[in-house]
Amino acid sequence: MAIKITEECINCGACEPECPNNAIYEGGVEWAIADGTSVKGDFTLIDGTVVDAAQRNAPIAVDTYYIVPTKCTECQGFHEEPQCAAVCPVDCCVPDEMYRETVEELLAKKERMH
Repeated sequence: MAIKITEECINCGACEPECPNNAIYEGGVEWAIADGTSVKGDFTLIDGTVVDAAQRNAPIAVDTYYIVPTKCTECQGFHEEPQCAAVCPVDCCVPDEMYRETVEELLAKKERMH
């Protein structure tokens, strides 16, 4: 499953540079599938919506850092554990129960993005 950042986030920014998928954004910042990935053209989001990979999307959170679930692979294929959770000083990077995925699904997502 994807990782989410809880409202306990202190906005330290330690997580953002650790994400190999560029799935973490500062609160209030627009995001795109193409950011930090090799994706071009149409891309299907988790909810089935098809978007242009370069399309800028509304921020998921305004006041704290956030993780785009469509881009999060829990660092599968890159690291042994999610790096955001490993570096978070307040342990606010936790599994997102809304987005359950198998290791195989997470690895396939990684392959689609890189």
